[in-house]
Amino acid sequence: MSNKIETEKFIKNLERVAKVRARVATNLNKIATTLEGAELKGKKASGGLGFEREIEDIKAASKNLREGVFRLMVLGDMKRGKSTFLNALIGENILPSDVNPCTALLTVLRYGPEKKVTIHFNDGKSPQTLDFKSFKRNYTIDPAEAKQLEKQKKEAFPDVEYAAIEYPLTILEKGIEIVDSPGLNDTEARNELSLGYVNNCHAILFVMRATQPCTLAERRYLENYIKGRGLSVFFLINAWDQVKESLIDPDDEEELEESEYRLRRVFKANLEEYCVVEGHNIYEERVFELSSIIALRRRLKNASASLDGTGFPEFMGALNAFLNKERAIQEFRQARTLGRQANTHVKEAIARRLPLLEQDVNELKERISSVEPEFEKLTEIGDSFQKEIREVRDSKSTAIADSFHDYVLKLGDTFEADFFHYQPDLNFLDFFSPGKRDAFEKDLANAFEKYINDRLAAWTVTVEQKMDAAFLQLSRRAAHYGASYTKVTDKITEKLTGQKVKSFSSNSPEDDAPPWAKWAMGLFSLARGNLAGVAMAGAGFDWKNILLNLITVVGVGGIIATVTGITLGPVGLALLGLGVGVMQADQARKQLVQATKKELVKHLPQVAQEQWQPVRDAIKECFDAYEREVTERIDDDIKSRQAELDNLLKQKEEREINREEELARLNKLETDVSGEYEKIESVYQAFLKAVG
Repeated sequence: MSNKIETEKFIKNLERVAKVRARVATNLNKIATTLEGAELKGKKASGGLGFEREIEDIKAASKNLREGVFRLMVLGDMKRGKSTFLNALIGENILPSDVNPCTALLTVLRYGPEKKVTIHFNDGKSPQTLDFKSFKRNYTIDPAEAKQLEKQKKEAFPDVEYAAIEYPLTILEKGIEIVDSPGLNDTEARNELSLGYVNNCHAILFVMRATQPCTLAERRYLENYIKGRGLSVFFLINAWDQVKESLIDPDDEEELEESEYRLRRVFKANLEEYCVVEGHNIYEERVFELSSIIALRRRLKNASASLDGTGFPEFMGALNAFLNKERAIQEFRQARTLGRQANTHVKEAIARRLPLLEQDVNELKERISSVEPEFEKLTEIGDSFQKEIREVRDSKSTAIADSFHDYVLKLGDTFEADFFHYQPDLNFLDFFSPGKRDAFEKDLANAFEKYINDRLAAWTVTVEQKMDAAFLQLSRRAAHYGASYTKVTDKITEKLTGQKVKSFSSNSPEDDAPPWAKWAMGLFSLARGNLAGVAMAGAGFDWKNILLNLITVVGVGGIIATVTGITLGPVGLALLGLGVGVMQADQARKQLVQATKKELVKHLPQVAQEQWQPVRDAIKECFDAYEREVTERIDDDIKSRQAELDNLLKQKEEREINREEELARLNKLETDVSGEYEKIESVYQAFLKAVG
């Protein structure tokens, strides 16, 4: 593979990104500090220039960059070698591979100057800090115990939300943070917790095993929680070295070649559909055959050892290209947008202020009075956009809630085929044995919960597509209203100064948009760590997590509680009526499905009706959050423009403004901000050139 790299070069590239982050963060912070100083001095000169919102946004972006990391989420079923892979990736054996704590806990691995573990609880208790030895002793369970807990539908540590491991490792220090999830067969509550982290990660590392290709649990998870969600997924087929060991004659090259060929065909047939991005098949850039144990042994002996033949150089080359050429560039492009926006805003504000310094108080009052109708137009533009957002909100929230209602009512149509894959593994005749009945009923309840979760997950894919389309529509409308807004603000400037407005932006129409419109168009987002924004279609905020939190907790949870509680009792009675000991297993299976379907269909109308409003409210809140932010930003812009004039008038009424001093102050402000922006632009262009 042409872009394969060894660990040392991968870390050097991460270090380069970290340095660029720090430099751009410093430049942004200097712009914010300069603007703050200018506003403070302006109170004693000709008044402020209305940079409050700019300062707030730039500070947030600077903080995000300074604390920025590439967050990778590791998914995979139990016994796939996730810990061995992670140990090989980070170069140290810190996660035990025989007794895996991540089976039971969602674990965040991040940089820290000292080794420590912090347990975060979900019941209000204060976090608990532990050393590594205590963590492994208190929060590690054997895989066999984990399986038993899964069968009993219990969590090993139900009061724990996640564990944060801090470790002084180079790869972590250079900007990698790893989220290690529980196994895919863990409880549904843990699966939902893992899903909640997915949207806040830059890439998913989905670990599989060569000797167990594409299990039912893996296919279930990929189909329901990965497919169609616009996520960046790398498939890591671990333990590839064991393919040779599993042969009758490991030294038979022909047999090995044939075995590997068959395996590659199986994996490609199952994974290829998840490797299509914008119509392009990138299977070769997303699927890798790894021998993690060999890589780990080499790195433990020599951190800079060559990993050729383990698959790691190829994988790290693809990950490096993805993080550097896609994610890092997106980060810096947003910072560049904010820097350029501030630079343009300063130039425009100064160009408005200088002619007004010449006017006496009476003339200035007349001109301010003359632009009052224009300020009313700005408010009208904001109101019009707000109205459109609400129209889209009402239309989409009702339509999506209706689609949910219809979807639930139709579950019975395909239940027999759909539920086939979820049925309990226990012998159906175990139900008639009092000693085994409890276990059977727990398995049935767990199977039904998985079925409901997966059906709702499949529905949410269509919801995300509809939401993407809706926010793309709003993004385009923001551009339209932004253009109208700019025309009015230009007219205000012309009326106030008596001069034609000078353009300080580039030829890009985006640069002419007011700051609030740029946010609404999705040109920058201040949601920290969430770069899933490509699929957000212009939304400058994290609507996916709003949707996830509300629908997962309220919608899915409500359905499971309602249907499971009502359905399983009558199903049990139906099974008892089948006759004891005389039924064939396949007939019992059919009767089970039919009895379950009968009870499910009976209660689906109630579920559809009860959950319609919670779903509608969840969708509505996504648009309400967007509307609140847009409205606030428009209001802030209008108020700052009015305050800019009021402040100047107040200063003129109270004292004689020293024009020469003010001219020098404003020129220095423009020079300082422009200088920092040019540094950001220079760093950005140099980074683009470096990553090719």
